[in-house]
Amino acid sequence: MKIEDYGFIGDTESGALVGRDGSIDWLCFPRFDSGACFAKLLGERKHGCWRIWPVDEVRAARRRYRGDTLILETEFETERGAVRLIDFMPVRETKPDVGRIVEGLRGEVRLQMELIIRFDYGKIVPWVRRRSEGLEAVAGPDALILRTPIKTRGHNLTTVAEFTVREGERVPFVLTWYPSNENPPREVNAEHALRDTENFWTEWSGRCTYHDGEWCDAVRRSLITLKALTYRPTGGIIAAATTSLPEQLGGVRNWDYRYCWLRDATFTLYSLMQAGYTEEAQAWRDWLLRAIAGSPSQMQILYGPAGERRLPEFELPWLPGYENSAPVRIGNAASRQFQLDVYGEVMDSLHQARRAKIPAEPAAWRMQRQLVRFLEEHWNEPDEGIWEVRGPRRHFTHSKIMAWVAVDRAVCAVEKFGLDANGDLERWRKLRDQIRDEVCQQGFNNARGAFTQFYGSEKLDAALLMLPLVGFLPAKDPRVQATIEAIESELMVDGFVLRYHPDQAADIDGLPPGEGTFLPSTFWLADCLALLGRNDEAREIFERLLAIRNDLGLLAEEYDTRAKRLVGNFPQAFSHVGLVNTAHNLSREHGPAYRRRET
Repeated sequence: MKIEDYGFIGDTESGALVGRDGSIDWLCFPRFDSGACFAKLLGERKHGCWRIWPVDEVRAARRRYRGDTLILETEFETERGAVRLIDFMPVRETKPDVGRIVEGLRGEVRLQMELIIRFDYGKIVPWVRRRSEGLEAVAGPDALILRTPIKTRGHNLTTVAEFTVREGERVPFVLTWYPSNENPPREVNAEHALRDTENFWTEWSGRCTYHDGEWCDAVRRSLITLKALTYRPTGGIIAAATTSLPEQLGGVRNWDYRYCWLRDATFTLYSLMQAGYTEEAQAWRDWLLRAIAGSPSQMQILYGPAGERRLPEFELPWLPGYENSAPVRIGNAASRQFQLDVYGEVMDSLHQARRAKIPAEPAAWRMQRQLVRFLEEHWNEPDEGIWEVRGPRRHFTHSKIMAWVAVDRAVCAVEKFGLDANGDLERWRKLRDQIRDEVCQQGFNNARGAFTQFYGSEKLDAALLMLPLVGFLPAKDPRVQATIEAIESELMVDGFVLRYHPDQAADIDGLPPGEGTFLPSTFWLADCLALLGRNDEAREIFERLLAIRNDLGLLAEEYDTRAKRLVGNFPQAFSHVGLVNTAHNLSREHGPAYRRRET
């Protein structure tokens, strides 16, 4: 099944992917980064899934989200009738659940259910027993209980059932996780939970302030996706709900994205604040401060949803991977890398929070001053860069630009917001000028007439599209304009932007080439073209990006232009952030890309 064939449901603590065929093929309980109890997405049916579908041939199938919610409705039509499968995850403070309700629409439909629970990413077959409260599955620290009025039976280590639904009937199923050392939680009324879930999402969506733009539906769907990828207890926003969905089908570029990247902070804050969601922006800001608390030298580029720092990377040999794209990886070794650009992202995100008048956190400015002091000693060191290369460290031009951003935002905090620099202001100004001068001298290749990927390189890098977006130089500066045009000419494939040229893959990453085009950088190009006044071309790119969303409005990280399908982890927060920001840029005469450094 293609990635586009999946829908996403979540409760802002965990999430699941539901296929067009009525099968939940990916579910991690109780958190986004917990071990999956359904892992068919990365393997086979035997690795866990939960399917409800008609016995008779399906003549037509349709699906949609119910209004501006994360309630997924799939309709199956057979010769004898039609039913609607309603999938949702209640947003509440108790134990996490998946609710499924089968609603009879016309005639009568015979259905079957197949529940295969395999804890620890498809590895562990649980002990299953019937209790008065429902059907319980237990293994190690995890337990699940299924509650339904339908009679179930065991068959070959699988729970199965057959039942008929007639017009007007509704049959509920609720699967609840709880620690195996505790008693099952109180039974959930599926209809009440559905009502509460609909009310939650409808109320939340109704607060969106993007009302009159021409892309309202797309923006709201992306914002709902970002909200669903937020770990509600802490405010951290994960990059994606999945691990190891490949950037190249059959390839090895398979990473675990169920964590929170600092560089996403500025873009996420922009998306939320531009749409009026200041509470979520504040929660993200507060998560950020807690996560990076401590010595600046120990700051990581990514953390767990609650701010965890230990994210060891290992492989799961028993899973063959999505479409045989092995290995399947858990954890992310990039957490140990030195990436200079994240210091700029952190400083900029706190700058944006002040611009949005989010209530100040006294510790934030003290922490920022420590970050700048760290940069004073380390900004001129090589790093692994925005693409988290697994090759040698280099003096990446984008990294130096973001170091400039960090110092610039510290200067702005003093000059524009009146914060106390304790005598450091003049030194910061000089450092800011020094970094800019070096980038313009060593990051710009005179022979190419463009900024290049790293000092001394002749190669381009899509990250350099950030030059005008962070305020380093204006878009109409001849050097920036030439860089944008060079990226258009050399890194665009069928209207989408690559991160860098494929022939650099082995040298940069130590991995074989072949990944898809990178959707966030394609949004960046649209933003840059808007800054250059090339609005028709920017809109054309934006509409092209909208067209590759699946029928539910969801995007992955990348797009394979040859296979014409989404690749990479799904749904991807960074892509949806790009959609929201570009929609704002194209909807207003002076969108957020024009105002990055303003107060």
